[in-house]
Amino acid sequence: MSSISVVIPVLDDAELLRRCLAAIAEQQRPADEVVVVDNGSTDASAEVARAAGARVVVEPRRGIAAASATGFDAARGDLLARLDADSVPPADWLLRLERHFDGEGHIDAVTGTADFVDAGPVTSWFGRVAYLGWYFWAMGLLLGHPPLFGSNYGLRATAWRRMRTTVHRESQSVHDDLDLSFQVRPGMTVLFDPDLGMQISARPFDSVPSMLLRSWRGIATLALNWPGWLRRRAQFARRRDATSDRSSLAGGSRPSLP
Repeated sequence: MSSISVVIPVLDDAELLRRCLAAIAEQQRPADEVVVVDNGSTDASAEVARAAGARVVVEPRRGIAAASATGFDAARGDLLARLDADSVPPADWLLRLERHFDGEGHIDAVTGTADFVDAGPVTSWFGRVAYLGWYFWAMGLLLGHPPLFGSNYGLRATAWRRMRTTVHRESQSVHDDLDLSFQVRPGMTVLFDPDLGMQISARPFDSVPSMLLRSWRGIATLALNWPGWLRRRAQFARRRDATSDRSSLAGGSRPSLP
């Protein structure tokens, strides 16, 4: 069985973090460690994490990309389970992740969606169907594989070690999950599980400026990754063509001699 590290970046979210850590403590498959990355909190976030038995890692550079990358670097598990301080995982969250990774076939990452709580039915519907639905559809079409969703995904540590040098951890203008999705290498497998549940806060929809900021970060993430992604798409196409040629030869088709 694989060991699992849960990684949670936090910035001034003590009470929501307390709720998140309580849900992690109730998992049917217990975490082997919980790593909370304190990104410069001025509240009691670090104290809440330590009281719950989590290992606190400090990342002074502000930004979710830096905090997430630091947490993954510090984690000791074979599998890295990622969620946010305002997330509340169901009791079978880690169990479902483990079954995917330890099941038949090799996968490098698993991601799921979420339900937005603490909001009315219209906002909740918009968040899950329009906002997240568009994200998975549009970015999946662009990437050629499901995008990772930062509040609810798991990643093999071996996959992270292949991608860690190309993530834009120094940027405060990227969505860390989309940025990491762009670093998926040809040959890696990302699985989307619609039943991998999660509850998250609806606060991204609290104001128009908040929504505009998230949109801007999406555009910035695309701009930073586009040149490198075009090169990787070409590499993937060459590998696919080479595999197709080998399959044709193995099927009995032999090149004619001059």
